[in-house]
Amino acid sequence: MVQKILVTPRSLTAHPHPSFAIFAEHDFELVMGPRGQQPDEAALLALIPDCVGWIAGVEPVSEAVINAATALRAVSRNGVGVDNLPVAHLQARGIQLLTAAAANAAGVAELALALIFSALRHVPAADAGIKAGGWPRRRGREIRNCTVGVIGCGAIGRDVAKLTGALGARVIGYDPMRPNFETPAAFRWADIPDLLAQSDIVTLHCPPLPSEQPLIDAAALGQMREGAILVNTARAALVDEAAILAALESGWLETYAADVFAEEPPRSLALAGHPHVIATSHIGAFTAESVDRATIAAIENLMSVLRAENAGRV
Repeated sequence: MVQKILVTPRSLTAHPHPSFAIFAEHDFELVMGPRGQQPDEAALLALIPDCVGWIAGVEPVSEAVINAATALRAVSRNGVGVDNLPVAHLQARGIQLLTAAAANAAGVAELALALIFSALRHVPAADAGIKAGGWPRRRGREIRNCTVGVIGCGAIGRDVAKLTGALGARVIGYDPMRPNFETPAAFRWADIPDLLAQSDIVTLHCPPLPSEQPLIDAAALGQMREGAILVNTARAALVDEAAILAALESGWLETYAADVFAEEPPRSLALAGHPHVIATSHIGAFTAESVDRATIAAIENLMSVLRAENAGRV
């Protein structure tokens, strides 16, 4: 009997990766999610039965979907985040959960840097103004005169700290683990209130809080410097979007640059369409290099589990 593997990341259903050939070589059949789209619960419930493996993206996965996955033995993420998955339920079912550690770090870190520069130099506003027939000239700032606060110093956050530090910024880091890495010369650790109070730019690179409460709410925004820039390439759940909008409207927050939103694509443009928001469409890891690294890692992780289990059943 041919064993099936489900593939649901949008980047991989839109453009199947050449490395998928290994599945056919080992007599696995691919089941592809909706082309270039994030599957909803109904689609997952229809696709998951009989699948022994799953290469999963950032689509929300309910316990009901896992309950329907009666043959599932492993879920392999083409990234590192697992907050979209019912982890405890997977563990209770004995389904292995695998991640592509650090595979997309460079892509996400570079997007964070691009968003920082876009905010400092008001690039989107200048571009839109010229295309509308104007010639807007808004005074910007240079990163070497800024303090950058990096919340979360895993693989992505460390890259952002090193990149911004190399450009002359003072860097403040927060991470409960305080990992050992080659920090920039002008780097120091701090707790979150100190980081918020001292940073001109705050960039988020951490998972959502276990409490599921936003890390950046109205109180946290009030601790930030007036005119600060907030960058979020991590998770929408890290911020209270209503509080962000209020801070932008009041002028307290100069710019919110985000690659992630609570609803994707957002039906309401109250936040994403705001003139002081720089919005990108969840493209942090969507580079040719990051997709290659993450896909190959996800495939190798999944194949190692399935081959071992199949060998054990012989």
